[in-house]
Amino acid sequence: MQWSRILLAPWRTNSEPQRQLLASLLQLAWVVEARDPYTGGHLWRVAQFARLLALAAGLPEAEVARVALGGFLHDLGKIAIPDAILGKKDRLNDEEYAVIRTHPESGLRLLGAHPLAQLARDAVLLHHETPDGNGYPYGLRAEAIPLVARIVGICDAFDAMTSTRPYRTGMPIAKALSIIRLELGRQFDAEMGELFLTLGEGDALAHIVGHSDEGIPLERCLSCGPTIVRPREAHAGDALYCPACHSEYTLAAGAGGVLPSGRQDKARALSIAPDAALIERLVEQHRAALA
Repeated sequence: MQWSRILLAPWRTNSEPQRQLLASLLQLAWVVEARDPYTGGHLWRVAQFARLLALAAGLPEAEVARVALGGFLHDLGKIAIPDAILGKKDRLNDEEYAVIRTHPESGLRLLGAHPLAQLARDAVLLHHETPDGNGYPYGLRAEAIPLVARIVGICDAFDAMTSTRPYRTGMPIAKALSIIRLELGRQFDAEMGELFLTLGEGDALAHIVGHSDEGIPLERCLSCGPTIVRPREAHAGDALYCPACHSEYTLAAGAGGVLPSGRQDKARALSIAPDAALIERLVEQHRAALA
């Protein structure tokens, strides 16, 4: 843990420039996620799962914060993946999957010049490494994979399994957990995987699955499924858009969900700004932990 304390030392000043640097990284990650129409809220969910798992592992507060931030930033490299592959409405072929496998190293290159690159480097580069050595990009084995990457890898896979895609409905939590159990020691770190199973079987993950923020489930597009992200600060009457088919919806009052307007607007659907309020909450949460 001494290495991580050295790594995070600049945070202990809680300076405004450091806060802004973290916000800039989180905003970049949000923009990258927005390019994939079927992963709304993925980064928030992975960050929350990773934080719970790090807490269950008994890690110090500073390390818990680093793991959670790594969970939010892990997919930065997908900015280099062509839209035709990110938005494909069917399973990827071998050639397309080979392109997807480049995203960890692309993420590392993107982080390269950022002053806080080391904060997320392991999560970005190594979250697809697996204990059996069959992961990528380097085929690392077991404890050669940094702990943050082992944690984020489990959480990333769990969210992928429980999220809806155009070619399949998201799995029930119990089924996803059973797959993780079968792959302990192969695809997933055995120790962290067992802790994650305990969390899931104790119902500690259900309030995160299918949500894009605390207490805010994804809204359902009539054509595409649960793809519409509703910002916490949205008000009744606000227009929301499906990122997949660009259909426009109106936010209903109370718990009424969203109502179709019958219109489509690709330009507005693709020009939604990062959720600044959510990012600010994440920055404040983890700045306090690192104080």
